[in-house]
Amino acid sequence: MENTLGHQAIVRRRVALVLKYLVLSVLALIIILPFILGLWTSFLPTTAIAKGSLSGVMSWQNYHEAFTQTPILRYLFNSLVISLIQMFAHLFFASIAAYAFVFLEFKYRDQLFYVVLATMMLPFEAEVIPNFHTVRAMHLLDHYAVMVIPFLTSAFGIFMLRQAFKQIPWDLKEAADVDGLSHWQFYRKVALPYSRISLLTLAAYSFLGSWNQYLWPMLTTFSNRLRPVQDGLRQLHSEETATNWGLVQASAAIVVIPTLIVLFWGQHYFKSGLNEGSVK
Repeated sequence: MENTLGHQAIVRRRVALVLKYLVLSVLALIIILPFILGLWTSFLPTTAIAKGSLSGVMSWQNYHEAFTQTPILRYLFNSLVISLIQMFAHLFFASIAAYAFVFLEFKYRDQLFYVVLATMMLPFEAEVIPNFHTVRAMHLLDHYAVMVIPFLTSAFGIFMLRQAFKQIPWDLKEAADVDGLSHWQFYRKVALPYSRISLLTLAAYSFLGSWNQYLWPMLTTFSNRLRPVQDGLRQLHSEETATNWGLVQASAAIVVIPTLIVLFWGQHYFKSGLNEGSVK
């Protein structure tokens, strides 16, 4: 009797496991199918895409045209420069602010931190108009600075690094004070290495957020010399390339490659860093 019950329990667990992985596989297929279709059509001729056909002579012609007939390389370079600057700025300013909220004692410290957190509830769209008027008054439109200055730091980054710094044992800070380490030395030699996973997570998060920006570049950049990739893809829908869907699909595939590299490289750090920042 006990053997029968045990066997039934094992069967039920196996059936539940199979169903779980079946559902996960279906959901994964639904998510990845648009990307597969986009990549597939990027190798097809425009005539086949226009007819809605998924068959045809596959070639690298669309990619060759994307590199030779469009400024896609300039768009990639602009996005890379902007994303790297924003990423390093986030790491520096967010870590400095987080360190101050954890290790420095000053009046209204916690209240100021709550004000910083409150800014996370404001959607970016609500900040677009005042930010645009500000950068226009500073004569920064159509310049690299207009893509960097409004995004030098983030409340999310400050919050995540503050949670990571709070996990540093206070005894370690007291020992550093006894040894005569300044705040800057403790920040550089102890706090940053101790929170390496959270820093890498924030770096990947900041890079992807900057790379995928669309609304702000569309409003503030007007020339191919400074236009990033997301706005550049929109620009490809011009009179010259509006009907060349093969070229557009190839350009979109090229643009998404850096995103996939960062995601595959940083997925472990995303999980570890967010878990590290969620506990104290």
